[in-house]
Amino acid sequence: MLAYFRIAESGGGSYRLLAILRWVMVVIFLAFGVQKFTPQAAHGIALYISHSPFVSWLSAFGVRGEADLLGLVELTTALLLAAGSRSRLLSAFGSLMGVGTFLITWSFFFTTPGVVKWSLSADPIAWNLTGEFLFKDVVLLCVCAVLFLASLSPRIVPLRDERPADPSLAPARR
Repeated sequence: MLAYFRIAESGGGSYRLLAILRWVMVVIFLAFGVQKFTPQAAHGIALYISHSPFVSWLSAFGVRGEADLLGLVELTTALLLAAGSRSRLLSAFGSLMGVGTFLITWSFFFTTPGVVKWSLSADPIAWNLTGEFLFKDVVLLCVCAVLFLASLSPRIVPLRDERPADPSLAPARR
């Protein structure tokens, strides 16, 4: 089974640069996860959770409970992403958790009332500061998706070509 997975930044060339994305996501998930344990963050996310078709069930734990649970998920994602720098399976699993996290938070853009006003005017998409805050999750979602796809073997996702793009850059054979 491990043959189907890779460490995202393993291999040559530009794949090594994925390490930057991995460690940036570790820092982001650590920061977001720790923040969820504060009363301000707990109350700040309550509106999004209550309107989400995916996570509204968390409100059964109360405002602090739902935030604490999300904080644990985010800290776990950070740990899995960090461990994924050494483990093929954890590389894929941690980045997939990141994809899931940002798909859910990106859905808040559409499910939270008042975030976006769609119109046919000169400004077809008008969003408030909350919308701007959520919109950045598209980039974070894409980063996690790139890490996930790079964690899969070429048998599954033929993105990787282990050969150098330019044959003159290939290591000399002895």
